[in-house]
Amino acid sequence: MGEAWMPSAARLWASADGGEPRGGAPRAVWLTLETDPRLVSARSAAKHAEQRGRAPHLVWNPLTGEIVQLIPALRAGRALGGDGLAKETAAPSGQSTAVNTEGRLCVQIGVISFARAPFTAGPMTDLERIVWWLDSWHITRSWPAGPPAPFSRAHGGPRSRRLWARGGHFGGSQVPDCDATGPGAVDIDRLTDPGEIPTIEVPRWARDAPRRDWTPATRAGSLHFGRVHQTDEKQAQLSSTG
Repeated sequence: MGEAWMPSAARLWASADGGEPRGGAPRAVWLTLETDPRLVSARSAAKHAEQRGRAPHLVWNPLTGEIVQLIPALRAGRALGGDGLAKETAAPSGQSTAVNTEGRLCVQIGVISFARAPFTAGPMTDLERIVWWLDSWHITRSWPAGPPAPFSRAHGGPRSRRLWARGGHFGGSQVPDCDATGPGAVDIDRLTDPGEIPTIEVPRWARDAPRRDWTPATRAGSLHFGRVHQTDEKQAQLSSTG
């Protein structure tokens, strides 16, 4: 089982979350906050989302790699129901915020970017930290609804409850009972494909370290059969620190 608070992410406690999840397959939803990552920090966007009553679990700036968590994984988020940070707490007309509680986990990732310009076309600093954390919660790296639709076609795209029930990864534009148009036509292989981000078991010392201090082939470990193995030097360091 994963950790409710993502290791090494900054924390900004939301004043309210979406309540207790109602059960079902675990899933992750990628949303765009319709703000410019060159101008807005993750902490600033997270504060604004919280003030609007639209807090996701994570806010991520893909240019800087800054990640802020507002809600623990085992509680529901509040971001599903619309686009960006412009809308208030109330769901758009004819919609329900109950979809936030569907799944035993429904982790919402608010990306500081625009749906009309898919963020996977640019830098995605520290993406692997997010994906490995989702892996630790057994959220399968599948996309049951396929790639999210381009911004121009997102409103008319299908939002299948049958596919939603399978769990896995979704774009906000694929979520039933929501009107989100983000994240746009993102490259799902760049986001979750094992060829881009290897599926590995990340030890605690690596998960807690700043990204610049380690890679899967870092001096303190080696990638072998899909797992990171510690060297004798690293094991000795851990033993000496208790």
